[in-house]
Amino acid sequence: MSERASIVDVQQVEKRFEGAGATTVALQGINLTIGSREFVSLIGPSGCGKSTLLRLVADLTAPSAGQITINGKTAPRARMDRDYGMVFQAPVLFDWRTIDENVQLPLEVMGVPRAARRKRSVEMLSLVELSEFSRHHPWQLSGGMQQRAAIARALAFEPKLLLMDEPFGALDEMTRERMNDELLRIWERTGTTVVFVTHSIPEAVFLSSSVVVMSARPGRITHTIEIDLPRPRTDATRETEQYFSLITQVREALRAGQGPIAPEAAL
Repeated sequence: MSERASIVDVQQVEKRFEGAGATTVALQGINLTIGSREFVSLIGPSGCGKSTLLRLVADLTAPSAGQITINGKTAPRARMDRDYGMVFQAPVLFDWRTIDENVQLPLEVMGVPRAARRKRSVEMLSLVELSEFSRHHPWQLSGGMQQRAAIARALAFEPKLLLMDEPFGALDEMTRERMNDELLRIWERTGTTVVFVTHSIPEAVFLSSSVVVMSARPGRITHTIEIDLPRPRTDATRETEQYFSLITQVREALRAGQGPIAPEAAL
């Protein structure tokens, strides 16, 4: 990982779920430090705890053990201070609000004056190339366009950290590649640190500064692979020998981490 100032610091984190007289260990012994302006992807087999780890960082659930700090603060404090934005697999836009009104929503909740939040919405919609659709409603836009609006909303209050949970998983391959290109353009312009959950090895390699590989449940970090592909990354990047070599490296790390699931950890 980078030696830049730490934005995310996860130390010896464990997450257990209790239910039906049994304990499920979702995550165990997680240590992860992410520096400023990094783009880090989390990848692993289904059920390994990638999204759970993201939710712990977002303070949507609490760790059973260990400590998480965001921008030098506890996760609950960072959430209250709005130090991060979050984008889910579904855009979660409100159909009765225009795209402009959806982007303005977090600023509205924060009590930002109307003129200031309108100005910020114009800037964000320009950033994601949706300016001409500001008066449209979500149901009038394609899936990819809706996700771009969700990204604009998440960045509207200028968070230092953007958490993304498989945001392009429901898109077709060509739209997904375009969204990857758009996301890198936005990341390079804003300088926001990104933590990105994906099941796609090519996507993780194309986007990331580093790829964090997790094992089968209970989820542990088994490898951190630095992605030293030149930037800016383009369609030509996807055709290079170095790109395919890194894909192979991540795939082999995933295979190495898929041992048998411990009986006490099975759902």
